[in-house]
Amino acid sequence: MKNRTTTTPTSFEFIPRAYRPDKPRTFGLTEVRGPYYSTYGTRHLADVLEVAGRWVDGVKWAGGSFALLPREQVRAFSDLAHEHDAYISSGGWLETVLRYGPDAVEHYLKEAKEVGFDVIEISTGFISIPTSGLLRLVEQVTGAGLKAKPELGIQIGSGGDSGVAELAAETKKDIGDLIDRGQRALDAGASIIMIESEGITENVAEWNTSAAASIMNGLGARNVMFEAADPPVFEWYVKNYGNEVNLFVDHSQVLQLEGLRQNIWGNKSTWGRIANPSPQD
Repeated sequence: MKNRTTTTPTSFEFIPRAYRPDKPRTFGLTEVRGPYYSTYGTRHLADVLEVAGRWVDGVKWAGGSFALLPREQVRAFSDLAHEHDAYISSGGWLETVLRYGPDAVEHYLKEAKEVGFDVIEISTGFISIPTSGLLRLVEQVTGAGLKAKPELGIQIGSGGDSGVAELAAETKKDIGDLIDRGQRALDAGASIIMIESEGITENVAEWNTSAAASIMNGLGARNVMFEAADPPVFEWYVKNYGNEVNLFVDHSQVLQLEGLRQNIWGNKSTWGRIANPSPQD
């Protein structure tokens, strides 16, 4: 059987695998974390993309870490990702820039484009912003020629890897409000909605799988990307929603996730069970 996962043959292509479309993909996206918890440079990223670039759709900086590097190094990351047909996303930081006024936001978007960013994440975990304000930011980002990716979640105070007890004391947001805000952001021009894992699968005593299901059903699988930088989490999403679910993982997990997506390998509950038929010619 011919391997339909990529125009360039893989080794052992005679072994069938679950269907995966070629890049550029619009579903089944894998976005990976840039330097933050793991400090690495372009040589390490080049190795990752050389080995697994066909399965990486985007690279996301985290926590404003790009602001600690010289501009030429940030641009080098962008150029390398683009060479492998992957986009560069800012990750959360716009909420920091907002504190310094509209001129700072305008300057931020201008420089983001200059260093090769394609997507600007608009994270709302640490700030209280009305939906109207979120929509204005979406419009400002798209007006600057960049893609807007709001990050929404149900956990107040998410985004900084706070402890379980600390977050529990902050309480949670209403899932219906998240879905409404997400849909309005999509209608305003957002390219996709990133779903914050805290309060769902991260820093919780028990996973809130009903919240994930409500988001998936309310916004549509192709309109959302779930944070899943932990193998049991991304396995759960693929097992429950199939290999077309959009996921954000650590850069070290690309092949593990892709092996699961293609039914090459898995754990006890997923080994040999992931299926997706190829489109008919």
